[in-house]
Amino acid sequence: MSESFMQQYPLVSDMPFQKRRCWNYENGTILTAFERMWRRTGDDKYLRYIQENNDLFIQEDGSIATYELNEYNVDMINQGKSLFVLYAETGKEKYRKAIELLVTQMKSHPRTSEGGLWHKKIYPFQMWLDGVYMTSPLLAQYAHTFGDHHWYDDVANEIILMERVSRDPRTGLLYHGWDESKEERWADSVTGLSPHFWGRALGWYVMAIVDVLDFLPLDHPKRGLIIGIFYRLSEAIVKFQDEESGLWYQVVDQGHRKGNYLEASCSSMFTCALAKGANKGYLGGWALNAARKAHQGLLDRYVEKDEDGSMHLNGICSVAGLGNKPYRDGSFEYYISEPIRRDDPKGFAPFVMACLEIEEAEGK
Repeated sequence: MSESFMQQYPLVSDMPFQKRRCWNYENGTILTAFERMWRRTGDDKYLRYIQENNDLFIQEDGSIATYELNEYNVDMINQGKSLFVLYAETGKEKYRKAIELLVTQMKSHPRTSEGGLWHKKIYPFQMWLDGVYMTSPLLAQYAHTFGDHHWYDDVANEIILMERVSRDPRTGLLYHGWDESKEERWADSVTGLSPHFWGRALGWYVMAIVDVLDFLPLDHPKRGLIIGIFYRLSEAIVKFQDEESGLWYQVVDQGHRKGNYLEASCSSMFTCALAKGANKGYLGGWALNAARKAHQGLLDRYVEKDEDGSMHLNGICSVAGLGNKPYRDGSFEYYISEPIRRDDPKGFAPFVMACLEIEEAEGK
């Protein structure tokens, strides 16, 4: 799968559905997957791919082409995760300086009254599940790598606050977005929450937690709480796993509704997080069983092999957000209306990472 992607897209930012060549979170997701491929295989072609794709943007002084700090957009942090391995392997200061630039954004990024990061400057007082993945693992790795340990508390607060404000006690699932000001059109006037549970948003959140735990110290006072949050959310997610296919629906709890569909990116993310959680000992055998079933469902339904032998992943929702123009209202009808793509990094990368976790589990 990884080799097929690299051959078809030597530069991930030149994929046909990207609006222009730019620094963005989609690039970052695939580069994170290929870093894990490099660590597992030792094959330097993955490291070269990471470096070539980052060197399109990273200047010698550490500035990042197409990146604007003053946009205050959490999505722009995610590609920075792949700079740690480049700095460690090459020793080039430009990579460290670029990481510092992204952390500088986090220092002045606008926040809710309890310190939660706004999703973007253009979305005031809003937190989305997606944003936890974009920022928290990088900040946890930064704290671990450079000894700036106060970021551990910031990351823990982000995860805990997001769960507290967005959790539905009936299903145990988390709503996609929350507006502290309750002024946005999609926000409930009492709770400030968006109306539905979007699969990929939940996927970003659980993947964020298992990645943060790689760096959060064993004696951090909030570590156990975060593992507990992960455990109960994972239990809730597994309850909505489709019995026949092993996959999950685009709108997770609405599998019975016309137009809803089994979606590949959230299914890959849940597979990755459940399997990694089991491998690390945070979750039990039930989680690994659910992950194995989902992995097989993805192989059966959405992994495709073309005549040239290349491998692909289909069934990936192109994008889903809240607000902006044209207005995205967070309705069921909205979520099922977005286009479905093949090989979108937001599904392809989590699938590769899920395969690695399943492979590790089978090797134990």
